[in-house]
Amino acid sequence: MTNAIVAEGLVKHYGETKALDGVDLAVRIGSVLGVLGPNGAGKTTTVRILATLLRPDAGRAVVGGFDVVRQAHSVRGLIGLTGQYASVDESLTGVENLLMIGRLLGFSRKEARARANELLGHFSLSDAADRAAKTYSGGMRRRLDLAASLVGRPRLLYLDEPTTGLDPRARLEMWDIVRNLVADGVTVLLTTQYLEEADQLADEIVVIDHGKVIAGGTPAELKSRTGAQTLAVRPVDPAELEIVTKVVADVARTTPEIADSVVTAQVTDPAALPAVVRRLDDAEVAVAELTLRTSTLDEVFLSLTGHRTEQEGVPA
Repeated sequence: MTNAIVAEGLVKHYGETKALDGVDLAVRIGSVLGVLGPNGAGKTTTVRILATLLRPDAGRAVVGGFDVVRQAHSVRGLIGLTGQYASVDESLTGVENLLMIGRLLGFSRKEARARANELLGHFSLSDAADRAAKTYSGGMRRRLDLAASLVGRPRLLYLDEPTTGLDPRARLEMWDIVRNLVADGVTVLLTTQYLEEADQLADEIVVIDHGKVIAGGTPAELKSRTGAQTLAVRPVDPAELEIVTKVVADVARTTPEIADSVVTAQVTDPAALPAVVRRLDDAEVAVAELTLRTSTLDEVFLSLTGHRTEQEGVPA
């Protein structure tokens, strides 16, 4: 068996809304699959089905060799789940939260205590072990929540938008934790609407929009799919943005985007860069930035869907 998770044709309705419309995906053992899409695209619904929390209306899914509907109990013994929001009991201390989960999983008191201490140390929470979880920062709560999902040493871990609401430093810490888990042999299914997160962590990515998988591949494959590079120009004088925008539009033959005084456009002609340089020089426009780079995942997503990940999709 090379795939830890295989889903075929998953369909799920909520009343008149089709949250999933035939989702297919596969996660190789020991890898990270990033499931990328805007709010409401169907990411969380997919995770809930794979975690046996929902039954699909159609299609099938196999996790660790077990069917998620017919062999749900066996699936639950293999997985850990961290949702979008920390699910720890805020009135309990860090160690009490982990002890409770260990006991619920059938550990002896001694085993539960040892596992709790091990995880608190691993996630740099030992100093806060005896503090109530409600006194933790957002990043600490997320680390405790992730530690809770690992008490039973799952072979597969579902991370459903695990860095939602975290500050940049806490997000980087969470990324390092995920990398270490994968290095230890854990298979990870990661849902996210942060394109940089998918780019940093995922071995492969599937893009979901309106309940359907619209693209898939490695980050590099997805970036090359548009067949274009991105031209970015920032003038020294912001007052000359209008001139720069017209030059880029003429050369790229498309409508550029403007953000933070930078004009960007996708181009397929390698001669676009020198052409822009000549035109700006003729117009006596000095530039502070002039680059031609590979498309980002954000730009790929925009080209695939017509909107960015921040835009909400259908309810799910």
